[in-house]
Amino acid sequence: MCGLAGYVGTHPAGERALLGRMIGTLAHRGPDGFGFHLDQGVGLAHARLSIIDLATGDQPMSSPDRTVWTVFNGEIFNFIELRARLESQGHVFRTRSDTEVIVHLYQRHGDAFVEHLNGQFAIALWDAARRRLVLARDRLGIRPLYHARARGALWFASETKALFAALPDHARLDPLGLAQAFTLWAPLDPDTAWQGVSSLPPGHVLAVEADGREHLRRYWDWSFPDAGDRHVPWRDIDHAAGELRERLVDAVRLQLRADVPVGAYLSGGLDSSGIVALIRSATRTPVRTFSVAFDQPEFDESAHQQAMVRHLGTEHDTLRIGAREIGDAFRRFVTHAETPVLRTAGVPMMLLADAVRRQGYRVVLTGEGADEVFAGYDLFKEAKVRRFWARQPASTARPKLLGRLYGYLTNSPAAHPGFAQAFFGQGMEHLNRPVFAHVPRWSTSARALAFLSPALRAEVAGFDPLALMESRLPPGVMDWAPLARDQYVEAKTLLPGYLLASQGDRAAMAASIEGRYPFLDHTLVEFANRLPPQWKIHGLSEKHVLRKALAGLLPRDILQRTKQPYRAPDSQSFFVDGRPLDYVADAFDPDGLRASGLFDVEAVGRLYAKARAGRATGFADNQAFVGVLSTRLLQASTVAPAAAPLSPELETT
Repeated sequence: MCGLAGYVGTHPAGERALLGRMIGTLAHRGPDGFGFHLDQGVGLAHARLSIIDLATGDQPMSSPDRTVWTVFNGEIFNFIELRARLESQGHVFRTRSDTEVIVHLYQRHGDAFVEHLNGQFAIALWDAARRRLVLARDRLGIRPLYHARARGALWFASETKALFAALPDHARLDPLGLAQAFTLWAPLDPDTAWQGVSSLPPGHVLAVEADGREHLRRYWDWSFPDAGDRHVPWRDIDHAAGELRERLVDAVRLQLRADVPVGAYLSGGLDSSGIVALIRSATRTPVRTFSVAFDQPEFDESAHQQAMVRHLGTEHDTLRIGAREIGDAFRRFVTHAETPVLRTAGVPMMLLADAVRRQGYRVVLTGEGADEVFAGYDLFKEAKVRRFWARQPASTARPKLLGRLYGYLTNSPAAHPGFAQAFFGQGMEHLNRPVFAHVPRWSTSARALAFLSPALRAEVAGFDPLALMESRLPPGVMDWAPLARDQYVEAKTLLPGYLLASQGDRAAMAASIEGRYPFLDHTLVEFANRLPPQWKIHGLSEKHVLRKALAGLLPRDILQRTKQPYRAPDSQSFFVDGRPLDYVADAFDPDGLRASGLFDVEAVGRLYAKARAGRATGFADNQAFVGVLSTRLLQASTVAPAAAPLSPELETT
């Protein structure tokens, strides 16, 4: 894991100092050293976090003839196999790093080199002979890559703060990006929260030619068989579960490759427990695991975590935190997230990464991605019930099935039949649209738009999140099974924009920690996408085939445990006995709100009073409060440094 930055185009004055300022903002991503390559009209900069080939893996790295240069952020997990193949074809290597594989693959395959990579990566590659730049991002969007056009050049970087070091005028929030974040939880690639700044979409390559022409190409995407396709390449679900287990073993084996110790996050749920169990079976050394525990029972899963620690015999560290620690660290988190956020859940993950780093680890495997790949979220089950209900809209019995969902919530929308029918009945008119499953979630989040200033609301009045999402769906999406459509939309919204970004890459890299995600191995995703929907959701039991694949590795209660999404205290984190933290009071100061031009001062004032009184108990209020606060902090973070990190103590078991 590392950070990269650079430009191609008009030769800027003082380019070495400019690159230094850009890459200096990314020192948290690469604390082990900086590297630069300068040529006429191009500059590459790199901040290194040493994981593989500690001695000779510095970047920028070139081909033996010095005609191809690259800087990259991430890991190429199959680099050993790729290197052996390239050596058999006559390529000569000078290092043991995965980085060098990239330049050799490019020389042999051109822009199609990315199709050979199994990994998580953001790559900038300079072809000096042809005077062309190639930018590439991994298939799932695990690693970020941003770019902007200004002053006759294309500028690119791992984070927007590096772009702002060169282009300070771009540090302005974009109204449409803000509306997307408040509705969809994050702007849709290639959109961002910042004016003039774009994100390279997952699974894409952008080539900038010597004459300035640009070519954007998608090389991978989620895909599913048509609903009418009855061909299934497995005898039965048990046969598929056996192959799934073999594929999981392979993914974990690849992602354990490192020249530094590798640990794992252990939440106590099926996904992370399964990954730790597979690690345990793949190594003879003790497995080091890490988890977050909360003071509030509603959020705490430590009993399940400790059960897995005992079952697997791991060396385990628990970070126990309360709402106050979350509130104190939120400013720092937002500075790293670089986008409005609606939940605080990324903050404990950032604090856990701090703790992991203090224990001398740089790499952790996690269970992220299993819910998207194997349909683990309540949203998928909810959509199944709502479609069943829609076939008999007058039924009072069918919507009662919703009562089996969200049992982990203190204020569940399914707890009261009348409210449940009103809440889950939202969007029934969109039954035959590919975004149907997501309408209730987006409708709840979109209530935050009411807190925007009248001028800003007028500017985004034409914003239609459903139409925007559908405009970016592939042709033929309605030929897929309903669950496949639901999964695709989730894979293009919450997964890359929030879970892998704010709660994933940014939270971990704030502490120079690399997260790895075996469930997001692209070959595993392709395998899972071919599975029949009923093997993923069996009745209302989620991840059915995954549970079968992990049978024998985990205790029965973990295998049968219903999905409980990871959550953290939200608005309550920012008040102590009804008193706001100082920076929170500043952010909600009426004069400051009015000067920002972004929010309706009176409406936000009422929301603030409600949260201060402890009455912001629902999703809509909490998301709006956190969204307003994070946006106000983003305005300040472009000119102010991040707050100092906290140091909660670990409990070792």
